[in-house]
Amino acid sequence: MAREPIALLTDLERHFAAGDVIVRALQSVCLTVEHGDYVTVMGPSGSGKSTLLNILGLLDRPTAGTFHLDGIDVGTLTDRDRCHLRARRIGFVFQSFHLLAHISAFQNVKLGTIYTTTPRAKRRTLAYEALERVGLAHRADFLPPTMSGGERQRVAVARAIVANPSLLLCDEPTGNLDTETGSTVLDVFAELRQSSDLTLIVVTHDPDVGDRADRTVHIRDGFMVTT
Repeated sequence: MAREPIALLTDLERHFAAGDVIVRALQSVCLTVEHGDYVTVMGPSGSGKSTLLNILGLLDRPTAGTFHLDGIDVGTLTDRDRCHLRARRIGFVFQSFHLLAHISAFQNVKLGTIYTTTPRAKRRTLAYEALERVGLAHRADFLPPTMSGGERQRVAVARAIVANPSLLLCDEPTGNLDTETGSTVLDVFAELRQSSDLTLIVVTHDPDVGDRADRTVHIRDGFMVTT
């Protein structure tokens, strides 16, 4: 039996009211992402990339259209159910890392299990395993301010994958890194795909990131112009 796509967007719209003006951030967006895909989303500032990522991450709801996550019509879910689904199925990596400076890399990664049903006794093991997968087990006890930018981003990736999500959403993951360090983070993504059924959707301005992906989609003025 064929699997449902990990993400299926059909005629998706997202509109915002800005005073008397309606901003059409997304318009008639259709997108299918299969399990294990690596898709980059590119477009100029204000094109709708972040809005799309927020909807994919269940942080926002579309104005119209449908979004199925792993076969589930998320538009029918309560906020509580959406929160549980997000905790189980989705990981996030951001440009600015969003690590807590006063706790260790290990403790930052373990935070990724808080909203899951993972037994407390197993969370330590999962956190160390996630750090091992990104090559940072030897830095587990270090505080983020003592780590390089590339190391901090890899800690952020470990936190995102610690709960074994189906989908990893990345917002400009190399944006704060130099070329060589950014390439190292992209190597981590490639290794994660080889070792699991992880699906990646990456918003980026960096053509080097797009070159690593299976497919790039472009958004302009809220419209998906290529797929």
